[in-house]
Amino acid sequence: MTALREIRADHDDRTIVVYQAYPPAVADAALAAGRFVAPFGFHRMTWIKPSFRWLMHRSNWAQKPGQTRVLAVRITREGWEDALARAVPTTAHPDELARAEVHVQWDPERTLRGAALNQYSIQVGVGRSLVRTFAEEWVTGLTDLTPQVRRIAELVRGGQGAKAQRPLPPERPYPLPAATAQRLGLG
Repeated sequence: MTALREIRADHDDRTIVVYQAYPPAVADAALAAGRFVAPFGFHRMTWIKPSFRWLMHRSNWAQKPGQTRVLAVRITREGWEDALARAVPTTAHPDELARAEVHVQWDPERTLRGAALNQYSIQVGVGRSLVRTFAEEWVTGLTDLTPQVRRIAELVRGGQGAKAQRPLPPERPYPLPAATAQRLGLG
């Protein structure tokens, strides 16, 4: 990781993986249906994060109330890039942010122990007007990573950092069109 801001993600030529943490009721219903269904919040912004370590920091390794289940959400690259093309950084003028369908925020990337790094990871807030599109058109698969998260957390707590690195999802730089990258402050 050399760039101060860079999108790092597990991706292939058609999809990208983002991570979200949910309460069991939301995760169980989604996994059973193979897509997001009630009680998923279709009428509120949903935040998606391509950085696994950042979500682990945010959810305290799936231990925060309401964030005890971690899902890998595979979405289309087309959907991801559509969201980013519509995105407004959270540092924009409040009027511009209020009109935005998608919010983008840069937060310090984290080590496995949660220490902030001098590199920033993106999180993307998909607004209410696009949540149904996200859930019904962009999502191509859901995977419950909770058992893997718990195993990695156990290794980290046990001081086995090298072993904890091995089962981490692969993340590599995600290329964006130059105009989108510049508007989002990448690099």
